[in-house]
Amino acid sequence: MDAKNNSSQPLASKQKKDILAVLENRFGLHMHRHEELTWTSVLEKLEADDEKLWSLNEMEASDGEPDVVGYDREENKYLFCDCSPESPKGRRSVCYDREALEARKKYKPETSAVEMAQAMGVELLTEEQYHALQKLEKVDTKTSSWIQTPEEIRNLGGALFGDHRYGRTFIYHNGAESYYAARGFRGILKV
Repeated sequence: MDAKNNSSQPLASKQKKDILAVLENRFGLHMHRHEELTWTSVLEKLEADDEKLWSLNEMEASDGEPDVVGYDREENKYLFCDCSPESPKGRRSVCYDREALEARKKYKPETSAVEMAQAMGVELLTEEQYHALQKLEKVDTKTSSWIQTPEEIRNLGGALFGDHRYGRTFIYHNGAESYYAARGFRGILKV
């Protein structure tokens, strides 16, 4: 789950204070996402990892509304995921990856979901993680989100995305080079 980011910079003291306040408030407002966890334990991890805090700030700045959605006991890490009701506004209108971006002959988007996620230090959700998020609460009822695509599908030119319609979660495919104003991606980060 840990993606390397090359552009993280330490947050200024005020930025750090601000993002921690936002995350604490969201944590308290949405206890159904993490019923057995305490903010004190999460805060301890966040204060010890400036790079992850920078990534969470990037998730927040692009309207992802990151929150804790689980805990990996084996790795002793908390899972943060974009929990915005719709695909984050600051990450829409992107194709799937660099290869797809380069394959477009005209009307190229500025970047791709995979590249943007890497720059933020996060990863796209897997299909399983996307379904798990949908069990916590229904998201992407008007938008859709790119998800990690198995290599065998990507090698054939496709990519996967998900949404929630008609009371259920759907996983679809599209050409990886396609992009839409209502499709972005959701990130996940282990802290």
